[in-house]
Amino acid sequence: MTHVDFTPPPLGSTWVFTGDSITQGVFHTHGARSWVELVHERIRWELDRLEDVVINTGVSGWTVPLIAQRFDHLIGRFAPQVVNIALGTNDAHAGSSGLDDFEAGLTTLTIRTQNLGAHAVLHTPVLTMSDAPENRRRTLPEYAERVRAVSRSFHTTLVDHEQHWRRHFGPAAPTPWMDDHTHPNAVGHREMANTTLRALGLGVLKERP
Repeated sequence: MTHVDFTPPPLGSTWVFTGDSITQGVFHTHGARSWVELVHERIRWELDRLEDVVINTGVSGWTVPLIAQRFDHLIGRFAPQVVNIALGTNDAHAGSSGLDDFEAGLTTLTIRTQNLGAHAVLHTPVLTMSDAPENRRRTLPEYAERVRAVSRSFHTTLVDHEQHWRRHFGPAAPTPWMDDHTHPNAVGHREMANTTLRALGLGVLKERP
């Protein structure tokens, strides 16, 4: 689901991906490539955009306010053409009372990204397991909806991971794509990569023999 179709930037562009531990790609892939690394592979190798630069500034445990405080360090200094923002999983610890602040903060990040002249790409968070922290599990769908709302308001491209996971699993737990109650495993990261690539009109990863 995209609110604005994505037009790939000129060759030699810089792509920034920022977010939390799922974007950083910590531990839970157990040595496999994370979703950002897989998107990197598609952009710079499979699509032959060899001089593009792909930068991952995800920070484990971080939230919208923390990314906003370090915007220049994590995003601005790279003068990117494309900025992917994937947040909400940690923000959801605040529960329903944190929704307005989350939307306001994501709005600020989006405006600042667009003020750089970059194309903002907003990502909804993935599903969690039933044993995830209660606030996170209960309110994460509401946080995903706020991401969609900001995307509509500011005419960004939307990568709707949550919708893709719900279509695949329905009411069942997303166990095959998870390493623990919150973090995707290598299979889940590949799904995230392909969902991102489809939303950006960049095809999907090639299957390896």
